[in-house]
Amino acid sequence: MKPLVLTMRAIPDERLDLSPLVPHRLSGKTASEIAKLDLQTGRQRITVGDIFRVRGGDVQSVRLEGATDRLDQIGQDMAGGEIVVDGDVGNQAGRSMTGGRLVINGNAGRWAASGMRGGQMEITGAAGDLLGGPLAGEVAGMRGGVVVVRGDVGERAGDRLRRGTIVVEGRAGARAGSCMIAGTLIVRRAAGPLPGYLMRRGTVVLAGGCDELSPTFLDCGVHDLVALRLMAAFVKGHSAPAASALRAPLRRLAGDMAVLGKGEIFCSDE
Repeated sequence: MKPLVLTMRAIPDERLDLSPLVPHRLSGKTASEIAKLDLQTGRQRITVGDIFRVRGGDVQSVRLEGATDRLDQIGQDMAGGEIVVDGDVGNQAGRSMTGGRLVINGNAGRWAASGMRGGQMEITGAAGDLLGGPLAGEVAGMRGGVVVVRGDVGERAGDRLRRGTIVVEGRAGARAGSCMIAGTLIVRRAAGPLPGYLMRRGTVVLAGGCDELSPTFLDCGVHDLVALRLMAAFVKGHSAPAASALRAPLRRLAGDMAVLGKGEIFCSDE
């Protein structure tokens, strides 16, 4: 069947919460019923039909055309199916996903994949700060699933990451993997200063090195580990360039010794 297609009529004046437009919440609804759904914004009532032209199709496959960075929370709480977005998106894309596949053919704002527990997310452009990180007051960030960013990411990618895998094919900003609890963060290009800052457990791979490493990490020498080869085999299905970077011998650093110190950073020895 053809997908349900939502084509933007014009850029909205205010930011919009698109969390209602996920497959399991649209199940059983016709195109006209979907067009009448409310979208959270300011004091004025805005419906889906006010912002999008709705072309009926299989609600398990949703396509948003002409998206803008004023559209927040796309794919929030998504439990299955697929959403493909053509254009940029705002903040908290894919927040608290438990399943399904979210593809953003553009850039994403802050807190993409925040609280994610399962499923797959791909961002073909860049992502903002706190990719996979928690919102204010939350103790943990991403808890599962796989996120792949083809471009660069902002600061503190993978902040308080508890479980799951984040792959960044471009560069990462400062403090990538900060306060990590567990999980895996892979950055193919260079990272900003202080990666793994105050991480307790987990694995950070910096194939392109970093600008500055905290002195509270201990050098454990260069290794060619079977674990990295297994990681490369898993990652290959999501990012061939990142998988290739994992196959070279990498230097292992243990830390952050300023806290629990059971985490690790692998970086290029060049």
